Amino acid sequence: MRVQGLCVQVTGMQNIWVQDLGCQQGSFHPDTIQGSPEALMEKDVDSCQDGAKIEPSTKLGTEGTETQLDDFVGPHPDYNEEEEEQKYFRRKRLGVIKNVVAASLAGTLTYSVYLGLLQMQLILHYDETYREVKYSNIRLEDIDRKVLMGINVTPVAALLYTPILIRFFGTKWAMFLAIGIYALFVSSNYWERYYTLVPSAVAIGMVIVPLWASMGTYIMRMAQKYYEYINYKEEQEKEKQRAPRDACNAYIIIFQTVFYSCFHLSFVCAQMPMIFFLNNYLYQLNHTLFAVKHCGTLSHGTLPGFNKTVLQSLPRSVNLIIVESALMGAAFLAMLVVLVLCGAAYRPMEEIDMRSIGWGNIFQLPFKHMRDYRLRHLFPLFIYSGFEVLFVCTGFSLVGSVMGWEVTEWGQVMLSLCSLQNYGVCALGLERLAYLLMAYGFSASVCSSLALCMLRLRRHIPLLAGALIHSVLLVTLFCWAPEPRCLAQAPLLYSIAALWGTGSALNKTGISILLGMLYKKKERQDFIFTIYHWWQALAIFTVYLWSGLPMKAKLSIMLLTLVVAVGTYLWMEQKVAWNMEVRLPRIPRPRHKTRGYRYLEDNSDETGSDGDGDKEDDDRHPTEATREDELPKEDGELLG
Repeated sequence: MRVQGLCVQVTGMQNIWVQDLGCQQGSFHPDTIQGSPEALMEKDVDSCQDGAKIEPSTKLGTEGTETQLDDFVGPHPDYNEEEEEQKYFRRKRLGVIKNVVAASLAGTLTYSVYLGLLQMQLILHYDETYREVKYSNIRLEDIDRKVLMGINVTPVAALLYTPILIRFFGTKWAMFLAIGIYALFVSSNYWERYYTLVPSAVAIGMVIVPLWASMGTYIMRMAQKYYEYINYKEEQEKEKQRAPRDACNAYIIIFQTVFYSCFHLSFVCAQMPMIFFLNNYLYQLNHTLFAVKHCGTLSHGTLPGFNKTVLQSLPRSVNLIIVESALMGAAFLAMLVVLVLCGAAYRPMEEIDMRSIGWGNIFQLPFKHMRDYRLRHLFPLFIYSGFEVLFVCTGFSLVGSVMGWEVTEWGQVMLSLCSLQNYGVCALGLERLAYLLMAYGFSASVCSSLALCMLRLRRHIPLLAGALIHSVLLVTLFCWAPEPRCLAQAPLLYSIAALWGTGSALNKTGISILLGMLYKKKERQDFIFTIYHWWQALAIFTVYLWSGLPMKAKLSIMLLTLVVAVGTYLWMEQKVAWNMEVRLPRIPRPRHKTRGYRYLEDNSDETGSDGDGDKEDDDRHPTEATREDELPKEDGELLG
């Protein structure tokens, strides 16, 4: 092929033809070159001059190509960056709402299954005929006592391992693990033996505090994330400025209210096995309460004279398996809800940072946080919640274990169900226990929304309102003893159960909101909620040892504890209003290992992207932080 241009030989086999507008690679053929080299060079110079003349048109062609490339690669002409950003953060906010609803639903399902199964099984185990016919050779009463002990005693040691468990697995996976243990306990009831029931009960006791601590932390983190996603523009404009300390208080109040409104429905759902299955086999009150002479404050310990035979016919094993299978399916559904629908509470780098402060520090920090005067003043309130739990257990008409198993997990229900033990069942019979509990559950669920008044009122008003309702009811129960087998007292007893649900809802929701307002730093939240539920567990264990006290003594202890709790809480709020310094432990910096996978450089964001890392502590005293670290100035204004 003949081409005008200069041929430059690269190798013996190939050459490159340099032309006016480009190069062409081809085989070297000496016969294609005609004429002398001087003539060839002159002709090439002329062709270069001709190429220079058409260079402007070549540039225009190149610019056109670049324009077409920009049109192809560049943004779409209809693309609106601000609108897309709004859509992105809208999806993020919907994801947070989905996480809160999913966690609430999982908690409701878990405790519905757990409480319903225990209530049904322990009523069956209480019946003397049922024990003799089905389990005469395994001493079922002794197993029940050991199971109850495992559930009530094991949580005492929870402070030693709960923070490590949550930091090791992460908040979401700690919830998933705890709910899985509850499902394991449900499955152990298929084969009721010592080696199935007792170990699973001990496992339940071990995960009570971790479950509640991880749930409280999870709801708190969702409130903070929702605030970040709804105020993303302000964060972009003020990257180096920290948001006000009370900025996300409204979302803490709303999310905690949603959680407890859903959770209280577990007491309603837990009565389904009782209503649709077990009530068909129970004797009427004239049989079960035949030998009962005194109710209420006149009784001592468990309800004396309660009949040891409560089943008029024994349920078939096939029917029991069907009911337990339905409960097992609900437990697995709760696990799937957490696994599939609940997102992570922290970003992966944040979880790595929280674990990297050292396991020794994680073990010590819950104890060091107890030096804060705000927590110390709230200890009586925590203990009061625990007393409520077992006060219900020890006064019930059965062995005390029916309500003991039923409520020990949760730190608020004690007081709310005390009227259902030596009061409600004694007057209305065991067959109406489910309806009393449903009245309590519905009332607590609806009245949890009253905590929303903290959006407009001062934060201590719901707590004081709940304490006032409880104190009035305690005095009423102290002075009143219902007549046995008297159905005419049903409206009064249902009213007491509903009012108790109101007070319990305000108390439980108010405490969680208060802790969220006082401790917003994400590195401290799991420690705070661990301390809260550990004190409840400690109170549960203490009252478990006092189950034989007279009813008047129990009511007196409850009332005294409530008065002390209210007094110390108001004193704490007064100190906060005076802006007194708090003593908080310094959160150590993350210590990342340099061998293997290198985590981040020294100048990177080691504490996450939320802007509430350790900077506030590092410039302070090496062992503790002062009031500016955690105490919001607005806290003083909340009290006026």
